[in-house]
Amino acid sequence: MKTHILFLISLIFATANAHGATTCSHANLTRCLDSVCAINVSSNPAARCQYCGTDSAGTPPKSGMRSVAIGAAAKYNISEKELKQAPSDPGQRYAWATKQCIAKVSGCTPDDVTDAYDKLIEQSCTAAGVSAKMSESLSTINQTKTQSECDATIRNCIISDKYCGANFRNCSADSDFDKFFATCGIESGGCDEYLSEIHNDLISTRDNALANADALLAQIVAMHQNERSSKINSITTGCADNSARDACINTVCSRNMPNKCGDGFETERSVATQLCKFYDTACATLD
Repeated sequence: MKTHILFLISLIFATANAHGATTCSHANLTRCLDSVCAINVSSNPAARCQYCGTDSAGTPPKSGMRSVAIGAAAKYNISEKELKQAPSDPGQRYAWATKQCIAKVSGCTPDDVTDAYDKLIEQSCTAAGVSAKMSESLSTINQTKTQSECDATIRNCIISDKYCGANFRNCSADSDFDKFFATCGIESGGCDEYLSEIHNDLISTRDNALANADALLAQIVAMHQNERSSKINSITTGCADNSARDACINTVCSRNMPNKCGDGFETERSVATQLCKFYDTACATLD
């Protein structure tokens, strides 16, 4: 239900807390809320929906902007003078009514308003031929679109991050895809006659995307496996003929020994050989 009450929630709870632990009378609370939301309800079953539900139900009659008839429980009614301050937007009006009525009926909280009155508004909206839970008006839902418009709208919806995602990874299971597609179909509106074809096209797109992603992953894995195999083969060969150790010795001689391990400087070569001894240890593990 479209209520828009967040901007008043702090005021509502502040008022509610003042009542302590007194038991809330849902009957009196409903009388109070009706005085704001059910004006002329006997002749207009959609009144609660129009005043405090959703603007999709249409605008209530101007002559009806007054309190319901007073009776034995008149003390719980919002007066005509007070009603002049009530917002015309249904969500804001419901929030305003909530604040006024939990101040007027002892022991009641916003949760009591939800328990006692939300279902009455929904019943009124059903009587008005609309659903207060839909975010779009009936005119939008019933609007006819071209197939290309529907395809673009639903495709953009289905690949959004909150649904399948651009790579369809969130929809690898058909059940997930169908769930998100149904949601996008409802959100698009006016595309019913094209849904089956668009569904089949998107399933094909999803399957190709997932297959290509799997192929790319397999290619990356194979590349790394080949690199590892090549390195292992190179190490094995270097150990078999001691070329790896000899290359280490020559490098140490060239970079670290002042005489480059030349003739007559066997001590330098001996030191270099000891520094590269780890090759013998490493190669021994391959045997």
